[in-house]
Amino acid sequence: MENYTATLMRWLLVPVCLFAIAGALYFIFLKLGWRKRQAMGVALVSPWMVGFLIFTAYPLLNSLYLSFTDSSLFGKANWVGLDNYIYLFTKDIEFWPSIRITLLYAALSLPIGVVGALLVAMLLNNKIKGIGTFRTIYFLPAVLPEVAVALLWRWMFNSESGIINYSLSPFFALFGMDKPNWFGDPNYVLGAFIIMSVWGIFGTNTVVFLAGLQGVPRSLYEAAEIDGANALAKFRHITVPQISPVILLQVVMGMIGALQIFTIAMFVRPTSAAGKFMNQLVYERGFAALHMGEASAIAWVLFIIILVLTLLVFRSTPAWVHYESDMRK
Repeated sequence: MENYTATLMRWLLVPVCLFAIAGALYFIFLKLGWRKRQAMGVALVSPWMVGFLIFTAYPLLNSLYLSFTDSSLFGKANWVGLDNYIYLFTKDIEFWPSIRITLLYAALSLPIGVVGALLVAMLLNNKIKGIGTFRTIYFLPAVLPEVAVALLWRWMFNSESGIINYSLSPFFALFGMDKPNWFGDPNYVLGAFIIMSVWGIFGTNTVVFLAGLQGVPRSLYEAAEIDGANALAKFRHITVPQISPVILLQVVMGMIGALQIFTIAMFVRPTSAAGKFMNQLVYERGFAALHMGEASAIAWVLFIIILVLTLLVFRSTPAWVHYESDMRK
């Protein structure tokens, strides 16, 4: 009972401290000559600011510091400068295969996810009987636990009793092929993960595209039909330009999500001969091998890769993203 009481007291202490910080900031800024509304605004956002500083800014800066140290979870961090990065790029036999499989997975799964989600959203945008039920069904993947999904895929890809090999066995027999060992053969691992990425077509991605499609003015399609435009022309010249900001959002978020793949890879456990995804490597170096310095260095390399690719995507937006404000000009 004493343990529960101590936990309860700590939980109660947190909101009290946040309220005290908000009140202190309010009176401090009033003393500095701020208006009441301005001081109240800062006080109201102060809980978020405290949470951001403690749970985001500090871990981010601390991981950057750790990447230049020889550190474990429990030992003292010893400054080694760029040694961790030099080791990763010159001597680590797992680092480059990790970058390779991560980038390949992102490059192959991203187009499938974006194009597939757009096509499904276009189907769900039709006004037919029971469309609400279909929209609910296609949204279900967004609420399923990722761990359960990973275990399901692991069973489906089982080389002996999995439903995928069972369904494709006539095809394999026709061409005299053996059943592939999806997660045991390095040649099939990436293909298996690409197939699993199709699951990402449904759920939130489809809903976001559906919202974008429903925001396209119907009058544009009617004007195009009067001019004799077919379905392909309307899609190319009306639908895509109108929802291009939504496509940009999906491309950026999909790319970041693909590069950060972790949960499914950890629970599926493919052969290491195919390479480990970068987040897998971060986890194993930091929490299994207790080399937190190396893990932080890998995480920052991944961050730089994501940052560079994201900037390249945004740099390309003038060529294919159209905003309503630009059209009015």
